[in-house]
Amino acid sequence: MTREHFIPFRKTDIVAMCAEELDPAERESFRDFGKLLARLLHQRFYDRLEALKDAYHPFNAESDTRHLSILDPAQKETARARLEDELRALALAANFTEIDASEFERALSAHSLLKVGLSVDLKAVDKLMVFRRGESEQTREIKTWFGLRRKMVRFTNYARVLVYAAFKEAGPRPLVIKLFQNVPREDLEMVLPNVQVKMRGIDKLLIGIPAFLSGIIVIVTKLIASVGLIILLIGFWLGMAHEPPAIGQAKLLTLGAGMFAVGGYLVRQVSNFKNRKISFMKALSESLYFRNLDNDAGVFHSLLDAAEEAEAIEALLAYHFLHQAGKPLSSTDLDGRIETWFAQRWKEGVDFEVEDGVRKLRELNLVTMDGDGQMTAVTLDEAARRVAC
Repeated sequence: MTREHFIPFRKTDIVAMCAEELDPAERESFRDFGKLLARLLHQRFYDRLEALKDAYHPFNAESDTRHLSILDPAQKETARARLEDELRALALAANFTEIDASEFERALSAHSLLKVGLSVDLKAVDKLMVFRRGESEQTREIKTWFGLRRKMVRFTNYARVLVYAAFKEAGPRPLVIKLFQNVPREDLEMVLPNVQVKMRGIDKLLIGIPAFLSGIIVIVTKLIASVGLIILLIGFWLGMAHEPPAIGQAKLLTLGAGMFAVGGYLVRQVSNFKNRKISFMKALSESLYFRNLDNDAGVFHSLLDAAEEAEAIEALLAYHFLHQAGKPLSSTDLDGRIETWFAQRWKEGVDFEVEDGVRKLRELNLVTMDGDGQMTAVTLDEAARRVAC
């Protein structure tokens, strides 16, 4: 598996994990430092939330507040570009990874685990952004051979998937923002806008073969007696015969029974097709129902919370390992120590974003740096004082 920047631990757990390694006399001071740092970052992210809500307001179809002004097309395009930039920056801050074109195509061409044929019409979409976080390998038992056999399949799972879609045509919902959980990469298309259920080849065979066989039975048992009469009637209507065929009551009853049987057969096949498609749509709806976490403006709060946690965790880890080192460290040394700690102590492969962690420490003046780029952390008491200011 490719290592991600995402660290699968809560901020409070990270504080506890780091404090456990300190001298008992420093543990409470480190916990206090963690609380002060979290409060400071919370205020900064509150400002980002307000900026994001302002950018989204012109496109919020569910807003119950009035718009003071109506944007012209150029202003709306500028506002949308600002919203997309803010959303992408926030997703990356929350350690999401944007899915590129090659990964997207691989996901769409993979064999679906949902056992439902899906097609995605992206022609109506003007801009699509899809992000993922928490990639892992999982196994699942699936049914094969019409439920007669079961087998275990291995697949790539995304713990979180963020979808942004802006549509070309102006409508009641100019754009959609959704957050999902536990989405298999092979079924990524089910969370995209304009997804439609389609019949797979096996589904067409399951409907077509019984329909063909029952059609033959209908023709042999119900319609064969009427075929001759029908041929004569068609010949008379086409002018191939001068005299109309003699039609008695018995022949009319036979013809009516045959036509009724054919009509019933056609109705049954159409009904079978619709029922199977409805069952597929139900399976898709049920799957999305349990995977959907948030929609539209509500996604911002989820992302802000995740980004705030990520920023605090990165800063806490960077400070803790510099504080514990007992000597100056370079960014490369710091990065290696943290990633090794996760791998050996917690059995977790993490690609620690050391640049972000160091940047935050430098912004808060919690480290000193010499001319060779070697960093030293200030004392815990001094770090708490500077963060509290």
